[in-house]
Amino acid sequence: MKQLYTLLLHVIMFLALTTLAMGQSVLSKAERTSESMEPALVHPMQRDAAQQKLDDLLARIGRRPNIVWLVVDDMGYGDPGAFGGGAAVGAATPNIDRLAAEGLKLTSTYSQATCTPTRSAILTGRLPVRTGLTRPILAGDKITKNPWADEISLPKLLGNAGYKSVLSGKWHVGESEGMRPHDVGFDEFYGFYEAEKEITQGVDKRRYPDLVLNPERLEMLRRTGSSNALVHGFKNGDTKDVEVIDSIDKMAEGDKLLKEFSVSKIKELAQGSQPFFLEHAFMKVHADNFASKEFEGKSASKYPYKDDVVEVDAYIGEIVKALDDAGVLDNTFVFVTSDNGPQLDSWPDAGYTPFRGAKGSAWEGGVRVPGIAYWRGVIKPGRQSDDLFDLMDIFNTSLHLAGATSMIPTDRYIDGIDQTSFLLADDGQSNREKVYIWNEHDFMAMRMYEYKIHVKVVQEQAQWLNIDMTTVSDVGLAPWLFNLYIDPKEQYPVGHRMNAFLASMAAEMKAHAATFKKYPPKNIGLGQ
Repeated sequence: MKQLYTLLLHVIMFLALTTLAMGQSVLSKAERTSESMEPALVHPMQRDAAQQKLDDLLARIGRRPNIVWLVVDDMGYGDPGAFGGGAAVGAATPNIDRLAAEGLKLTSTYSQATCTPTRSAILTGRLPVRTGLTRPILAGDKITKNPWADEISLPKLLGNAGYKSVLSGKWHVGESEGMRPHDVGFDEFYGFYEAEKEITQGVDKRRYPDLVLNPERLEMLRRTGSSNALVHGFKNGDTKDVEVIDSIDKMAEGDKLLKEFSVSKIKELAQGSQPFFLEHAFMKVHADNFASKEFEGKSASKYPYKDDVVEVDAYIGEIVKALDDAGVLDNTFVFVTSDNGPQLDSWPDAGYTPFRGAKGSAWEGGVRVPGIAYWRGVIKPGRQSDDLFDLMDIFNTSLHLAGATSMIPTDRYIDGIDQTSFLLADDGQSNREKVYIWNEHDFMAMRMYEYKIHVKVVQEQAQWLNIDMTTVSDVGLAPWLFNLYIDPKEQYPVGHRMNAFLASMAAEMKAHAATFKKYPPKNIGLGQ
């Protein structure tokens, strides 16, 4: 990591013009209020307007708002109808589309490149390179330390602020004791530690015959201790396996079980005296997809992936309805998104993105995802914005909604930004000026306004092999700079020919690199 930092600093120092105080360029309008917080744009009028909404709601209802995240696994930007897909690509998504139409549709929402990094980032407000959770912890991995031992999670902070917190669905951020959801802050966990494929690979003889039909190799997999069960765990309490997934038919019904749990839990939590935080993390539509009996053939496409998109959309509708039936929808902030771009390596068992690249890359197709903020009666219906939003921002934003911004840690660097005023003000603008894009231990790119600058790129060596057959390389003599408004597929760099901001953007990357001097990366033994 020291070599990476030195290389990055060398490249951007070489390109940077004279910078202002704190390393900002003349292009930047963001203000740094703390050395441990990412600089943010300041919009006083919208800040006051959003706060007035929160204050009025609290006075009327008498309790802080509930927070519900609906996180789909590996859904492509172009899968929901509201983002150009839906019925047009063989899988209608009326419930997601309705939330987008009745809330705020965010067309420049950014995730991390793969599952675990995003899931850790949204719960800590920190880039994965800072937490060490730079990629999924896979069967057979031997990490050198528990990354959660010195991290402070959102559910833990919300618990201190009086919230009940529940994770229903996929975790994928460690399954050893001390790393489980109910070990790191959630009051209750009902779901799966692993991704769908990691569970079904031990039972799907059609796709993995060399594993399933080879008893010796299957036993090797079992000895890694990787979980293949639906788990129910409680903070400071019991953890038990509810059901072992020993067939693809059982896995096909996994999301139905998770939905039923969340719907029931919402009813229970709504009757309690505390506000609640529910993260419902779908197993689908991560490969390998197996259609639930109820939804098999229900998409126009008839392919399992598309049937599963229809299923996820239906469950989103049921969860939102459960909030309404419980009488808490008007006091609940709902955020819908995907943890990264589509996994094209499993095509055609994969989603769609109109952008270049896919899951595993720093191209837009890998990290640009659907984003919808919905809050009936609070977020003005019909809004749409292309302003920047990083999924890490829901960490800071959720704490603001809970009245707990004072709990944000100051002894570590927080990469998230409070976007409350952007989301809630009727004409809100983003408070985020830049998105920094890492891929495992490599700093890859930065988006600032409509521009995106790459210092490293992932290059596919074969179609549909965006993970399995790629190389990571430096860009060469100069960074590759794209104007995403005229070139959203990132095909034609315009740095020296058509853009005056190349050096200024390089200065912003230099300021980002400087944050690692006092707040260095964490190494937990996860190699590339």
